[in-house]
This record gives sequence, C-alpha cells and structure tokens, in this order.
Amino acid sequence: MNIPVVNTCDLLVKRIESADIPCNTKRIATAWRHAEQEYEGKTHWTGIPLMDYAIGVLNILLPFQPDEEAIVACLLQHMLDCKGCMLTELEETYGAKTRELVSGAHLLSHVTLRDKRRSVEDLRLILLTVSDDIRTVLLILCDRAFLLECLPQLSTPERRQTAQDVLQLFAPVAARLGMYKLRYKLEHGAFPIVYPNDAERLTEQLQQLRNRYGLFLDDAAARLKDYLQGAGVSVSIEMRDKKIYSIFRKMQQKEATHVQQLYDLFAIRVIVQTESECYQVLGLLHKIGKPVANRFKDYIAFPKPNGYRSLHTTLMHLPGMEDESLCVEVQVRTQAMHHDAEYGVAAHWMYKERGSAAHALQQVQLRSMLSLQQPLEEEGESDALADHIYVLTPRGDLVELPKGATPLDFAFQLHTDLGLSFKSATVNGSIVSLDYILENGDIVDVLKNKHPQPSSHWMQLLKMASSRSKLKRYLYAQNRPHYVTEGREMVNEELKKLELPLLDTDLSLLRICDGKVLSMAEREDLLMKIGQRSERILPMLQRLEALNDVLPEKRVVQQHTASLPKSQTQKWQFEVEGSVPLPTRTAKCCEPNEWPHGPLMGVVGRAGVVVVHRKDCGMIGNANPERLIRVWWPSS
Repeated sequence: MNIPVVNTCDLLVKRIESADIPCNTKRIATAWRHAEQEYEGKTHWTGIPLMDYAIGVLNILLPFQPDEEAIVACLLQHMLDCKGCMLTELEETYGAKTRELVSGAHLLSHVTLRDKRRSVEDLRLILLTVSDDIRTVLLILCDRAFLLECLPQLSTPERRQTAQDVLQLFAPVAARLGMYKLRYKLEHGAFPIVYPNDAERLTEQLQQLRNRYGLFLDDAAARLKDYLQGAGVSVSIEMRDKKIYSIFRKMQQKEATHVQQLYDLFAIRVIVQTESECYQVLGLLHKIGKPVANRFKDYIAFPKPNGYRSLHTTLMHLPGMEDESLCVEVQVRTQAMHHDAEYGVAAHWMYKERGSAAHALQQVQLRSMLSLQQPLEEEGESDALADHIYVLTPRGDLVELPKGATPLDFAFQLHTDLGLSFKSATVNGSIVSLDYILENGDIVDVLKNKHPQPSSHWMQLLKMASSRSKLKRYLYAQNRPHYVTEGREMVNEELKKLELPLLDTDLSLLRICDGKVLSMAEREDLLMKIGQRSERILPMLQRLEALNDVLPEKRVVQQHTASLPKSQTQKWQFEVEGSVPLPTRTAKCCEPNEWPHGPLMGVVGRAGVVVVHRKDCGMIGNANPERLIRVWWPSS
C-alpha cells in the first residue's frame, strides 16, 4: 500500500478522510497543534527535532490505518520528555485511553538490552505484557522502525546498541504478533549494523546467484500465472527474495556456509479469492512442478499461533526454470490472509467494523497468542507477570514492582538508604501521597531527607516483603540500645529473685549459651530479645553454661518431675516450640533428663511424638533437618 508522506496537519486530515477512518479530525488537529507547541525548539535524543521525529513515526504508523486514539497518542508520545508535561494534564484534555497509550509507549521505549538484570526473553515479555492494548506495542514498534532511519545521526556504539535492541527485542515481538511488514522493516534496518561482515558476505553471495540465474523468476511467474488462469483460477502473483536476515538465521540453524545450500531462496506468492481456491491451486502446482518431499505446510488448516494462514510448498522443474536443481517456495493464500500476514493483530483496524467489539477481539487475540507461545507455556508464568508493573526513574531506568506498590516501595527497591531517607515523591511531575498506588509507565522521582527519618507507620504502606524487612531491621537497630537496657533490667530482676549475682559489664554470665561462646554483640542480642519480649527469661537462663550447677530451678524441675507418674514425665516434662502442645519422650541414647541438664533439641517422629535429645547428641546431626524442633526445660 503506497501511502503519501504526511508532514502537515492538513495532509494528515486529508489522509484520514480519504481512508474513510472514522475520526474526530478536530481532536487530531488539536493534538497536532499541542505537539508543535510543546516540541518547539526541542530535539529527540537522536538529535532530530522532536516534531519531525513524531511525524516520522506517524508516517510508519499510517499504513496500519490506526484509529483516532492511536494517532493522537503517536503525536503526543514524547510529551513526557518535555518538562512540565504531566500525564494528568493529558488525561484531562484527551481522556484516560490516550494517557494509557502515551505512558505505555513511553515506558516501552526504555526497554533495552542494557538492563543486564533481565534475560532477553524476559524483556520481550515486558514488551508484550505491559499493556493488553495492542496499540501500545504497535506505537513502539513504529517508533523503533523510524529510529533506525535516524541512526546515521548517532555514534557507532549507539548505532550498534540501538540496532541490537531492535534485532533481539522488537523484531521478534513484531513476528510474535504476526506483524511481518514491521518485522522485516526492523530486521532489514538493524541487521547490517549488528552483523556488518555477515551482511556484506550474504549480499555478495545473493548477487552471484542473480548473475548466474538471471531473471528466471519473472519468466517462471508469468508462465505459472498463464497456467493457473487457463485452469480457470483468477490469481495475482508476486515474486519475492528471501529476506537477508532470515537467510542469515536459517544458515546459522543449518550450519550452512553458502546461501545456495538453502531450499527457499526464491519464492512466489499466489493470491486467490477463496480458501477452496487455495487447495485447488495447490493441486495444480503439484501437477506442473515436482514437489520437494517434506516441504509442504498447511497453515490454513493449522494456523500459526500468531494467526498466520497460508499454504507453503517447495517445487522443482517449474516451467521457465532451466536449472533443474533450483527450488522455488510457493505460498498460496487469499487476499484476506495476505492482508493479515502483513499487519498481524493490527489488521482488524483496517476493516470497517471498528469500536469496542473490534478492540475486544484484539485483546482476545493478543492473550491467545501469548498463551500459545513459548516461554509462556510454563504454568503460572503469565499470571506472575500479570502481578507486576514497571515504572521508570527520571533517568529512564526500568524498575519492576508488584501491583499495588507505593513510592515507598520504589525507593526501597532502588536502594535501602533512599527508602530510609524518603521524604516525598513526585509521580509524572505531581507530588503524591505515601500510599499512592503506582501504575505501569509512571515516572517516579524521590526526594530524600539529609538523614534517615523512617516511621514505624511505613510498615503498613509497604507492599513488598523485602522493603518491610529492610525497614524492620533498621527500626530494630535504632531501638537496640533501649531493648538491650530493658532486657538487662529484666534479667537482673530475675537473678535477684534467684539470689544470683547480677550481670556485670562484660555480661560474663551470657558468655556460653547452648554450648557456644558468644561475642559481646551476640550477648547483647540475647538481652535485646528479652527486652522485645520475643524470648522468655527462664528458658534463656537454663541454656547458660554458667548456671548449670547453681540454678535452683533445675533442681526444682528435677524434683518435681521425679514425683510425677511415669506416663506424665514422659509426655509433658518439656516445653516445645510452637503453639500446639506435642507429647514428648526422652531419648535413650543421651538421656537428656539425667543431671547435669544441658541444651535440648527435639526430633518429631512420624506419630507426632517429639523425641528429646541433648543438643550435642550425635543423633541430632544425623536427623532430617526438617524434623528438628526447639525444646527447652519448663519454666515452672
């Protein structure tokens, strides 16, 4: 389809009217003027004037006959690169859908292989899953296609990085969505930049083939058309050369060294009116030429996951082919199939049936394509991606967050210090509250205090467990002296009751616990747990080696358990970790109930009975770690 270049608002309106696209041209003219005003004097990062860049992308988009929202969003796509322009203003002027398309396209423009934290396939999935509106993806693919035309403006490293992104990220996404017209445009522009030597070598080999065989394909196509029309089938025939990047990929897969080792270098496309004619033509083709074994594919009965439909067969000995070793791939399809093959999911815009029903169909097709293709076949992966959003830093770095995340989560995700020093945040240029829920494509900027001033109230605002954990550790560390002091007072009070010496400066009493020599910091940790009420005093004292011979409670417990019936002493003489009481019995190997008592450890048996050992018993080392459970002497 030949589309005249649009470079003024009047030409755009004429183009829309001539294509019979139902649009509010006044709204589009408003968007054009708005873009001209905001972009005046500003340049794209490639050095191209921003309005020229937007028009360049628009001209690549127009053959898809986009709807009004897509055209407006294409014109306004770079608004977020202009200071003072906010998404809220765009929504007030143009509506929520335009805002969504602009923010989505702006977000996807920052997906790049420079993000070393994510695999190539993960980045492709981000492109496909950020929005369920196919127009967002179409906008960014058109943007990348025009970006390739601007590469001469860039340095060699920038050209190579940009082309690498296009070749590995954006072109495969276009193929996955069946947008072959865009796919080939992207590959054609990027391949010679990423693989200059291979591109030059293949170009020379293809030219040698053309010099050798001349224009045989023209003669073969003309004879084939006469033969099919003579058989009563009205056809149009196109000839095509295999795309050079496709040749490169296929040669890699087959480990071929020369293009002539491939079967489908030359191709003819036969376009008919009806599906039944496709199969009729196929039969006629197999009569006039010799089909190559195992080279027939029926994508009509069994379409590709992206919706592609066509018949493929490879033939030898077609009339007009003097070299009998030559093969030609022939594709047979209807005009509608050809249309869909060119434009993929977006092809439905080019039909007259527009509106909510068409948009709903695109969403269903998009989800269907994603669900049918690797790597989304792994169970639960698509659901996991659906639970995440992607936002941007002011520099354009991509940050992944769970749905429902707040600016606080964003700050902690970037760096713990930034989260702890959080003062306020702006989202898309507007100051927001701490509990603001971030959305895909939001640009988040965090203002920080000079020193950390976190609040325990933040725990309720943080969505991410990792953020809450970082805040919790900091708050505990800040309150540590208080808890250590309180724990010391509580332990000393208990020691007074037991008529034992109080804790000294070095906390010598706590030096050995559970048979392990503790550092000063670890001794203070014990006191902090007491002060936080997360550890009970008497069980902790019973674990101290310094009190093995002097703690009266041990003798009291021993005397008390000796006076109980045997069944009771076996079942309930110990305290077990957890809120559910479990029956216990002592192990015979180490006899933990014999004096002197020491630290304990339990092993949960299959019947639910906890077998109590001394902690240093050799049997503990051989037990299944998942069956181990903490056990201690009772406090009374």
